[in-house]
Formats: sequence, C-alpha cells, structure tokens
Amino acid sequence: MSDEPKAPPNIDVITFGCRLNTLDSEVMMRESEKAGLENALLVNTCAVTGEAVRQARQAIRRAKRDQPDRRIIVTGCAAQTEAKTFANMDEVDAVIGNEEKLKAHAYQNLPDFGVSAEEKIIVNDIMSVKKTAPHMVDSMGERTRAFVQVQTGCDHRCTFCIIPYGRGNSRSVPMGAVVEQVKRLVDNGFAEIVITGVDITSYGADLPSRPTLGNLVQSILTHVIGLRRLRLSSIDSIEVDAPLMDAIASDKRLLPHLHLSLQSGDNMILKRMKRRHLRDDTISFCQEIRHNRPDIVFGADIIAGFPTETDAMFENSLKIIDECALTFLHIFPYSPRPGTPAARMPQVEKSIIKERARLLREKGEKRLQLHLKSAIGQKSAVLIERILPNGVHLGRTEQFTLIHLNQGEQGDIIKAEITGYKNNELIGRAA
Repeated sequence: MSDEPKAPPNIDVITFGCRLNTLDSEVMMRESEKAGLENALLVNTCAVTGEAVRQARQAIRRAKRDQPDRRIIVTGCAAQTEAKTFANMDEVDAVIGNEEKLKAHAYQNLPDFGVSAEEKIIVNDIMSVKKTAPHMVDSMGERTRAFVQVQTGCDHRCTFCIIPYGRGNSRSVPMGAVVEQVKRLVDNGFAEIVITGVDITSYGADLPSRPTLGNLVQSILTHVIGLRRLRLSSIDSIEVDAPLMDAIASDKRLLPHLHLSLQSGDNMILKRMKRRHLRDDTISFCQEIRHNRPDIVFGADIIAGFPTETDAMFENSLKIIDECALTFLHIFPYSPRPGTPAARMPQVEKSIIKERARLLREKGEKRLQLHLKSAIGQKSAVLIERILPNGVHLGRTEQFTLIHLNQGEQGDIIKAEITGYKNNELIGRAA
C-alpha cells in the first residue's frame, strides 16, 4: 500500500498498487468531497497480481469489522476487472469503475444500502473511453514530491497482464495541459515532479501531432524554469525515443534513475510474454544510457516463474541483473490472472516459483549492497521527505536511494556527503 492522501472529514482512502493509483486517490478525495459524500471508506484496488486482490479483500473485511456503520466503496483496477467479486462481498456497498471514480457524479449516484450485488456495480466499459482529462491536483499531502499523470491505459497485450482491461486503451493528456500542471505544482512548492502513467513511453501516439515522451520531457524542462527535479516512473526501454535520450544525457534536472519494465531476461520467455524487446535490447540500452549518464541507476520489474520457464531460462533472468547492473528490483512471483493467455499456458510449480523469486531477490540485494557501498564518499543532492520521531531527516538522493541525514527541513534539497549505509539505506551529513 502506498502513503495515503489527506482526507476530507469522515472520508478515508486505502490505496493499493502503483503511483498512478496514488494520484487517482487524490482526485477521488477531491471529487467525493465535492459530491458531499460522508462517512465512507474508498478502497482503490490493484489488479496486477492475485495477491494484490487478496490484500484488498482482506482490508475491506478488516475495515468493516472495525467500523461497521461506515460505507465501503471499492474502485480501481481490480474493481474494473472483477466487479462481481467485490459486489458479492457483504461488506461492500458499491463498486465503481476506474473512469467513474474520478468524477463527482459517481459519488452522488451511489446505490442505497442493502441492494443486490448487481445493483452495487457502477462500472462502464473502459475500452469505450477515448480521452483522458488532465486531472489537476494542486497539492499532494507533504509538499515534497508530486505525481503528474501524462497517460493511462495500454495498447499492448502482454500475455500475463490484466491491466489493459482495468485501464483501457492508451490515452494521453495533451502536452500543454501537462506543462501547466507541472508549473502549478512547482509554484505550490513541490521540489520534485514524477511523470507517471500506465505506459508512459507510449505517450502521445493518440494525440493529433503525435508528440513523444521525449518531446514532452523537453517541453517541461524548457518551459518550467523553476522545476528543480524531474523523475520518470516505469518505462519500456524499447520505446524510448531520441529526444528522451538527449534529455537524459544533457539535463541534470532529469534525475539519473530509470525503472525498466523488463519482466524477464530470457528471449523465449519474452516472446511468450509478447514483450517487444529481447535481452540484448535491454543490455544495449543500459550501456548506452550509462555511457551518456555515468551516474544513472536502474531498477526493474522481473516476473519469477512465468509459464514454461525452465531452469536455463530463469538463469538468463538472474544473469541480466548483473549484466545491466540493476539495483532496485521489484520481483513478482507469477500468478495467473483469469482471462489472460498466460493463464492457459503450462504453469510452473508454486514451490519452484517461490524459490526463483527468492533467488532473484537475493541477487537484487547483492546489487543494492554494491550500489550503497559505491556511494560512500560521494556527494549527492538530497530531497528531504520527512523528519522521523527519532530526529532523523529522511530523504532521497537523485538516484532515488533512501538516506538518513542530521538536518534539513521537509521539502528542502540539500547537498550531502555519504558516510555509510545501514539496513539498505544510506547515511550522510550535510556537506
């Protein structure tokens, strides 16, 4: 679960999943308050894995036990793809879709208490949605880092992924609206902006002039003079365009941290996943970026135990962690999502999946330790995110590494010297 946004009176939200859901939750809070909703819990779900759905159901049951008189409204990707699953829960009062959750009228037209499961559902066909409105958010709780949605949905159909059916086809926010939102957030005191979406490297393909993500990034860097730090969320490296490569190489405000939607290091598995890259494409991409930006740090998503994955195929995923010097890994034990082609492929035994996930995490931990060790003695600009009760000032370096400092106010960017590390976090002092 992510950090929760500040809620209006009598309304709370539980957010699962990605950064885009975090931004959506901010819009949900604003729109539900505008609608006059009271005494309700909004559950913004994720559908990436079966475990994410299980956690959402568990949270709903716990919430109802703790506050039985409170209305529970479920939304998000899992609600979009499995509306009946949630509507059949006695604890749930309404299920609204991913498009509906961002509009006040959905909260004004909720069903009455005690209706049937079918009557609880307010979920339209997400594939019929053709445009994405720029949802302007003026603040996001602590004024340190803000997310800006530039795109949602996905036109690709990876065989393991249910998300296109939760978010719909790819839809981009016009470039001018994105730049305006970034300006507004910077003027409101945010030091760092994160560009986010479901598939941000597909940005612009549906817009009249077909701008690319690189065009958008360069426009932001050019027109938002007060912007101090710009960060990208997960990218598909095979879709990175020349303007984005130029921006990474030439503008230090675009931070040296890229999270890759890798999924596997084996060519056969990548083909069976219906990915658009091969392992050599990823290796070449990382080498080129590192040549142009030596301080770059890479993260990646990797799935353990995809159907038909042999020991040799798995070894290729292990090896690519070293070959690309991947530092921040998100390891997902494969779980079949009903309705996806991969769910019908020959499955790997759960015990093997669990062991492969452990080995990937172990390899990732070693790479992280190397990264932390190599940072000692270096200097970095640190964004102070919060001050802990014990007096530690917690922030992140340009490479997104957590660091403990001894001073700095929330939202400040201070120069720090890195003196050590502990528990996978750097330790430093103001330089």
